Amino acid sequence: MLLCVGSFFGPAAAAEWEEYRAGVKKAPIPTYVLGANDQDTVHYFPDVSGCELAENITYLGRRGVFSGASGLQIAYLSGTESQHEPALACNFSSKDVTELTTSLLSTPKFRGVDILLTSPWPRDVGNFGNSPGEIDPKKCGSALISNLAASLKPRYHFAALEKTYYERVPYRNHTVLQEAPQHVSRFIALADVGNTSKKKYLYAFSIVPMSVMDPAELVKQPQDVTENPYRKLRKEAHKAKTLVCAEEEPACQFFFDLNKSQGKKRSSDGKGGGNSQPKQPKKPPQPTGPCWFCLASPEVEKHLVVSIGTHCYLALAKGGLLPDHVLILPIGHYQSVVDLPGEVVEEVTKYKSALKEFFRSQGKRYVLFERNYKSQHLQLQVIPLPLNLCTAEDIKEAFITQAQEQQIDLVEIPEHSDIKQVAQPGAPYFYVELDTGEKLFHRIRKSFPLQFGR
Repeated sequence: MLLCVGSFFGPAAAAEWEEYRAGVKKAPIPTYVLGANDQDTVHYFPDVSGCELAENITYLGRRGVFSGASGLQIAYLSGTESQHEPALACNFSSKDVTELTTSLLSTPKFRGVDILLTSPWPRDVGNFGNSPGEIDPKKCGSALISNLAASLKPRYHFAALEKTYYERVPYRNHTVLQEAPQHVSRFIALADVGNTSKKKYLYAFSIVPMSVMDPAELVKQPQDVTENPYRKLRKEAHKAKTLVCAEEEPACQFFFDLNKSQGKKRSSDGKGGGNSQPKQPKKPPQPTGPCWFCLASPEVEKHLVVSIGTHCYLALAKGGLLPDHVLILPIGHYQSVVDLPGEVVEEVTKYKSALKEFFRSQGKRYVLFERNYKSQHLQLQVIPLPLNLCTAEDIKEAFITQAQEQQIDLVEIPEHSDIKQVAQPGAPYFYVELDTGEKLFHRIRKSFPLQFGR
């Protein structure tokens, strides 16, 4: 079987194509092609639902799923992205993507497709992955195809319109620590046939349909697997959709007008009724030896202290990366964020909010990290960076890229989640938090480079 992506008909294809149509020439193996990418070649495809163009050459159609006798599933989408409805014959729209996605996701026990064929690249496919060279995936390709790939979870995704070869390292289709492992996806872009640079335009491989694969074998994760490159796009699309819904259906707002105290547990200060006694705050554990960060310790370099709260204090970092590199530290002796009682966590949150407001007034954003490994007292490192030099996404991508280079499995966890939900007390970990609320986490199992965060 030969699958063709990109533009099947070249600018001077008419004469040669007539020989195939007349039967003078014949494709040696069954060949399946995508539709037109421009108006000039639309006439070659007489039926948008798919048809045989010549012996052994089949046009798959505008969109759909081709299922082989072996159980192999091939999803396909012809054309280039259009922002208008109805789309031209050489384009696809969000409606096409939605209908294709819905038709597959509605099937029982859907896990993904074996192959996805599109002509344009998916937007942002290079996120967290190896570089495609001269092509910038943030500026080319289709966001709709990114959403399609994220939904359909193809084991292999082929595209071709950028006319260069690029084989991205595999990426995950599940969220580590929150979802069961799923198969990985591989994106492969092919160059144009007969290109003078001799870039690869043919990719030969054998594939066992996922429907007959051993589940354990299917979900094996290769060593070079990365985070899903489309997560940010999907998050933005979801936010935009939510915003549109809020604007179009203001009546839905009553869901958010409920009394804030409703559904909460009765407070333990006795004001909620009953005879409950106020709880005494638990005393922090005592250090087993001298501690450089317990505020009451004579070892603390108090000239670096900036602010002292009830449970936490703020200090300049000794040997900081920048002049305004600061630490948030608990006054009592706690080893990690996971060990902090509620009142200390609350004050840490207040310090983070105050620092965010302060740094934003200075034209900066901060990145915070904690290394709970070979340290006895919690240190939240807070490092400000100029807003005009990097975005939050740049910072996150830099951490993930560096982690991959050092074989560190740094994964994104939901913004609303608590670090205590993913880290066990006493277990070492490395944790990053951006001032946008985005979080990255690595569970340390053996060794860890002490200066990684810096």
